[in-house]
Amino acid sequence: MIRTVTGDIGPDQLGVTDSHDHLFFSTPFLAGQELDDVDAALAETRAFAAAGGQAIVQWTPHGLGRRVDALPGISTTAGVSLIAATGLHRAELYPEGFVDQVRPKLAEIFHAELAVGIGNSPVRAGLIKVAGGYHVLDSHARWVMRAAAEAHHATGAPIAVHHELGTAADAVLDLLVDELAVPPASVILGHLNRFPDHRGHLELAERGAWLAFDGPSRANHATDPWLIDCLAALADAGYADRLLLGGDTTTARARGATGEGPGMPYLLTHLRPRIARRLGAEVADAVFTTNPARAFDWSG
Repeated sequence: MIRTVTGDIGPDQLGVTDSHDHLFFSTPFLAGQELDDVDAALAETRAFAAAGGQAIVQWTPHGLGRRVDALPGISTTAGVSLIAATGLHRAELYPEGFVDQVRPKLAEIFHAELAVGIGNSPVRAGLIKVAGGYHVLDSHARWVMRAAAEAHHATGAPIAVHHELGTAADAVLDLLVDELAVPPASVILGHLNRFPDHRGHLELAERGAWLAFDGPSRANHATDPWLIDCLAALADAGYADRLLLGGDTTTARARGATGEGPGMPYLLTHLRPRIARRLGAEVADAVFTTNPARAFDWSG
């Protein structure tokens, strides 16, 4: 099953999916650009639906303004399935003292938000979001990933990973898969477009994890010219069935409906046709429909 903010659904009900995005996201790093406007989030979700979108996976983790109070209403009003996240991001994204307060009980928090509800709400998370560091995993990343692995083993929920500038994905698999026995099919490696190394991507695919590419985003635009080439290299090597694509909208400016960016619909209005022309309609269907239905399906 796949756990959405309005309840569990079968994988065949997920449909065309933005596999990595943010409707809400608040951190001191985004002063003045926080995603905290319910009306703007609804407008963006409706625009995505109008382009043919049926599901959005929000990778905003614990403590960064997920707005679980608003997610079910947006889902119902727009007719789009939404998946919320538990987990924890890089330490520097949080106010001073927050990480020290929650670190001793992370596995308990993750498990409760997956199985019971987020905060005092009945809304349950559908994945665990964690983060690596730049080329290496620091002690914070390792602590969080150990808690994520514990929560995965208790629930079967997938683990989605932010890789700083696309690096250290191999170290993540060394820890989560080789050391902590999380199945590679339950690990989603994000931001790989930010480190467009075809050989490195192939090595990750060979290990059985999901490879998530995100963009276009104002923060990631420098890697946009290589996005289709990265997908093509993996598809040509036989790994089209491991690919995911998301918009990763992290600022108000990046939205299409209310900001200056292409927004979530761009995935379907521009990138999907390009992928279909370059790699074939079957690969495009896999990236947006077939693969997300498998990647976000709980193994437990």
